Amino acid sequence: MSALSPTSLERKLDNLLVVPFENLGMTDVEVVGGKNASLGEMISQLPQGVRVPTGFATTAHAFREFLKHSGLADRINAKLGTLNTEDVRALASVGASIRAMVEAQPFPADLEKAIREAFAKFSAGNSKASFAVRSSATAEDLPDASFAGQQETFLNVVGIEEVLHKMKEVFASLYNDRAISYRVHKGFAHADVALSAGVQRMVRSDLGAAGVMFTIDTESGFEDVVFTTPSYGLADTGGKGPANPDEFHVPTPMPRPGTPAGGAGGRRGGRGGGLGAQATGPGSRPTDQGRSKRRTRVTQSDQ
Repeated sequence: MSALSPTSLERKLDNLLVVPFENLGMTDVEVVGGKNASLGEMISQLPQGVRVPTGFATTAHAFREFLKHSGLADRINAKLGTLNTEDVRALASVGASIRAMVEAQPFPADLEKAIREAFAKFSAGNSKASFAVRSSATAEDLPDASFAGQQETFLNVVGIEEVLHKMKEVFASLYNDRAISYRVHKGFAHADVALSAGVQRMVRSDLGAAGVMFTIDTESGFEDVVFTTPSYGLADTGGKGPANPDEFHVPTPMPRPGTPAGGAGGRRGGRGGGLGAQATGPGSRPTDQGRSKRRTRVTQSDQ
């Protein structure tokens, strides 16, 4: 099924609780948020040689049904309605209270059933399979506001019970102090932003390397270059600071075959990839990848 969903499918997605990534595309940002819509687009539209781990996403409809269950939304709105976000202590207290309420809230029976069924399909009976539970907000990367990085994502989650628990933590992270304050300052109504939780199979980054790739230069905005920041182990070791990743700029369009990299360049991070993490158990566990890898670039200039 094409990720570029026709109108009839879009209407159906609006009422679904869980959707496989293969059925999603960039037209579905309001349904599953920007991150999960992008994952769906990559899985369904990229050439077969580009392998993207599959999974599924809960929808904005599912999130709102979760909040309506047992009157949780009303209790949240009552707390937020009287909150002065300039009062840092009050913000911290109200935020912590709301997050605790969300994490204690039971899933509606139909939503929990849909999640369990989707997880059973994608885990295929492998009790040791590890997953990432990722946040994806319906208000991400807007022209006049950036919500990126405000919500939680969890790695190496094993088993359906832990997945369900981490989903609640993802939902609760819509109400962390920073997110609450940012929405108020940017003039967004809290109820207008919904959260989707994506469940994606993890790859064995402990056997290789991972990183982040940008399709522009992040500092200058120059568009004719791909900027990558790889490190050994999980990519978040670079993003969150434990590892200092390598950096490579690769020009686009690519140079002609048989010619040098044509200006491609990179530098080795101060700690190289010496601190990585395994994808084989709960949590992101830092692991020493060995002294030789600390002094070795993840990617060489000719690759």
